[in-house]
Amino acid sequence: MRLANRIFLFAALIASFKGNAQRTAISMPDHDDKPYYFGITFGLNYSVYQISYSQAFANTDTFKTIQPHWAPGFNLGLIGNGRLTKFVDFRFVPSLAFAEKSIEYNWGTTTHKDSIVSKGIEAIYLHMPLQFKFKSERINNFRFYAIVGAKFDYDLAANARSHRTDEFIKVSPVDFGYELGVGFEFFNPTFIFSPEIKISQGLTNQLFVDRNLKLTNAIESLLTRMIVISFHLEG
Repeated sequence: MRLANRIFLFAALIASFKGNAQRTAISMPDHDDKPYYFGITFGLNYSVYQISYSQAFANTDTFKTIQPHWAPGFNLGLIGNGRLTKFVDFRFVPSLAFAEKSIEYNWGTTTHKDSIVSKGIEAIYLHMPLQFKFKSERINNFRFYAIVGAKFDYDLAANARSHRTDEFIKVSPVDFGYELGVGFEFFNPTFIFSPEIKISQGLTNQLFVDRNLKLTNAIESLLTRMIVISFHLEG
């Protein structure tokens, strides 16, 4: 008798779930049939340099430590999305990324008396990623997706050719890399709201060699890493 009651309760729950699903209003039901669509994006970024040290850093006592630190920024851009298959899209997301990376170093010489200095490096990236978007099956007004792609960045604020005497390090403007991320689509009657998080990894050495700068002699390479939390509004 108890088993029969449990089976009946389970069947009632399934029927209730199906009934609620059928009553859910489906927003933008024809959206997946669009060959392409556009949107805007904005968000926050956190970026850092990945530092590889030179042999001179190990052989001399000019610096005791050189440490990179994360710093915040923000992104603004556009989205162009093209449908390839039911579950795969191709995206182009040109944007401006206002970023900053911090480097803290500790002089190891008696002249500087072990002073710790922390300086920020500002960047304005013309960020141009090409991405493949892998989508799950749509569940009412919700969907999960993952992205993988390549990026090209051009730093409009790079100081590689700067002649200022107060520069402590110089960086090159061009960077190539890859991106990985995940996101969610929430369908509304007139637009799609998509929060997304991705990691953007640079593969090009950003260090511009200027032997007049002591910090340059202690570093072999600088690679950029950025975590971006974005909010897309798409139609």
